[in-house]
Amino acid sequence: MTPGSLAHVTPGELSSAVIAAVRDAVADGEFAVPVPDRVPIEATAAGDYATPLPLRLAGVAGRPASDVAATLARRVMKRPGVRTARVTGPGFLTITTDAPLIARIDETYGLTAVPYDGKPAWPTRPLTFDNPGFRVRFAYARASGVRRHAADLGIDEAGEKTVGRLEDPRERLLLRRLADFPGRAEQAARQRTLRPFIRHLEQIADAYHDVHEQCPALPRGDECAGELHTARLGLARAVRIVLGNGLRMLGEMPDDRL
Repeated sequence: MTPGSLAHVTPGELSSAVIAAVRDAVADGEFAVPVPDRVPIEATAAGDYATPLPLRLAGVAGRPASDVAATLARRVMKRPGVRTARVTGPGFLTITTDAPLIARIDETYGLTAVPYDGKPAWPTRPLTFDNPGFRVRFAYARASGVRRHAADLGIDEAGEKTVGRLEDPRERLLLRRLADFPGRAEQAARQRTLRPFIRHLEQIADAYHDVHEQCPALPRGDECAGELHTARLGLARAVRIVLGNGLRMLGEMPDDRL
């Protein structure tokens, strides 16, 4: 993959794209700053990505952070896969990709060779919420169960047009956790430590349990299925993929029936 390519958007690849934008801006004389080796990229609640890099470069560049961000935004906008790149806040660069987060999550999402040492990440028992491993495994099973029950009811998963209906704060938190998953996997590989990655899987699971219980994906009683249900089904699908990938990366075979 060429520097700055966004064929499969992850925070790491967005970091490469921003680095390329800085390098090109420096080469063209737009400002003079050291080209960073890495760029911090954070997922927002809306599924966008933001970096404070312009704030860090502003002093060296001798220009307002908003100007630096605008310069980088113009260059990042030219990258395939970017829908918008804009200045937000006091000088953040915020990037929206072509497809919503849920639509970008496929079976390869976040797959990384983390430093798995052959030891279980969590104990098998107890089968209670006191065991964080059980919470992760049960969240995967719950998301898988939602998919089965939806199929029985003939309800389709979310398309891109319905994703915007995920407005509950618990859903937005879960989306942010899912967006951060590839970055946490890359961090584990880079730093040769599993603990932050394992903790992130636990956070995804905990966020999904809240969503599953408080934001039902399936209609209840005589309720008809609507766009909100299909959006939530798409969210459950994303959770199933992410937790399944995470468990496999830790040497576990996910079980969809606990």
